[in-house]
Amino acid sequence: MVKLLIKKQMREIFRSWFVNQKTNQRRSKAGIIGFTLLFVVLMVVVLGGMFTALSFSLAPPLAAAGVGWLHFSIMTLLAILLGVFGSVFNTYSSLYLAKDNDLLLSLPIPPRALILSRLLSVYLMGLMYSACVTVPAVVVWWIVEGATVSNVIGGILLIFLVSVFVLLLSCLLGWVVAKVSLRLKNKSFTVVILSLVFIGLYYFVYFKAQELIQQLIANAVVYGNAVQRSAYPVYLTGRVGEGDWLAMLIVTAVMALLTFLTWRVLSRSFLGIATSTGAAGAKRVYKERAVRAQSMPRALLQKELRRFVSNANYMLNCGLSILFMPVAAVALLWKGREFVDLLRNVIPGQPGILAALLCSAICLMASMNDMAAPAVSLEGKSLWLLQSLPVPAWEALRAKLNLQLVLTAPLALLCGACAAVALRASLLETALLVVVPLLYCVLLAAVALLLGTVRADLHWTNEIAPIKQSMAVFIVLLLGWLFAIIPGGGWLLLGGKMPLAAFLALLVVLFGGLSTLVIAWLKKSGAKRFETLS
Repeated sequence: MVKLLIKKQMREIFRSWFVNQKTNQRRSKAGIIGFTLLFVVLMVVVLGGMFTALSFSLAPPLAAAGVGWLHFSIMTLLAILLGVFGSVFNTYSSLYLAKDNDLLLSLPIPPRALILSRLLSVYLMGLMYSACVTVPAVVVWWIVEGATVSNVIGGILLIFLVSVFVLLLSCLLGWVVAKVSLRLKNKSFTVVILSLVFIGLYYFVYFKAQELIQQLIANAVVYGNAVQRSAYPVYLTGRVGEGDWLAMLIVTAVMALLTFLTWRVLSRSFLGIATSTGAAGAKRVYKERAVRAQSMPRALLQKELRRFVSNANYMLNCGLSILFMPVAAVALLWKGREFVDLLRNVIPGQPGILAALLCSAICLMASMNDMAAPAVSLEGKSLWLLQSLPVPAWEALRAKLNLQLVLTAPLALLCGACAAVALRASLLETALLVVVPLLYCVLLAAVALLLGTVRADLHWTNEIAPIKQSMAVFIVLLLGWLFAIIPGGGWLLLGGKMPLAAFLALLVVLFGGLSTLVIAWLKKSGAKRFETLS
């Protein structure tokens, strides 16, 4: 029974390898092999290679300083971080709040068998990620210090103990996520915030890693003594990798005790969490409220906005400019003039190039918003509802166009105004610096909607397909970058041959003319195509 349940869990996790998410059809053998090889390359070559290089930079100097255990302690912490990050959401979705909990619990399957199978699937996922760190750390240590009976046994044991600790920590954090999730009305914002926090931490560590490694190597003994005094369990775990028999015994006994306690807690709390309905099942009290009549454009726009804010994947993949552009505007106001003065000294004699480059930078940030590209496809099989209403096709399309404009154009206007302040531009140049990014946003939204209508895919089985995997989104991203480099690239070609205001006015004519042509196509041919989609 447990074996069958584990097989089922692993098939669900790796379903995208074997089934095309767009068509819900089984992939060909070549496709399955290709996905498998790609996964192996990412996990073994990319992740494994990265941590192998890190181990080779840490192990020799730490071993020479007599604190080789610190190498294992650092790599263990990294393995726990990566393992938990890779498996905690799988724990939340497969162990606690799986969609098939009600179905499986209604079958003659012992709850303990269900818990065990899901724990083992979570363990395998955690092991897959943590081993990308611990295996290179252990192998590199054997290469640097030589393989002995004690450090070979200690290294293998460390790989196993770290994966078990990742499982226990994933269970704890998954339980917290599940408890919080049951009380949230809008889970999408929570997912977006957590994802952005992880992304921010990743880039912070990435840019600081080299500096931290150099400081660690230069003060290895000092840091080692500090860790041994204030974080003895971390020191003891590092000693396991070195082959200390007493450390192996103590850490293994502690891990066995923690595993037993986790199993007891899960056995008692699993049914309560798995059968919870949370906020969705809370009793609601009807309150009479007056409903205001709205215009058709406003009602359709609100429909698009509700879909956007209720879908974490939609927000993360098609709306990152909403986060970055306000930050850029504040940076331009705070340090913009100093930055511009610095660039003027670096690029003397070309005052217009700075305005052109800032225009390109604002347009590049705006290109990360492409909500209109998957908007038509996201209607999916329910498109007929919109088509059956007494709503003109152009009004339905315009709502999708306005969704991207409402969430992008005001931010582009803000960034353009802040850029003009940083450049100390004249009144005419300020107006043009604001208008150019605005027209770029209109052009990009119109082109995104055009491609989203022409390349609409209504037969997807997973919303990720139209949001991330559609050709329309890919082409829009490429065109967004191409349009964005026109201000900077155009000035390099025409710079010095015309005043800055004339050049910006030329961009206004270019972006405005292209936007008019694309919107005219959407009103006629695009609307007709929308009416016939099925």
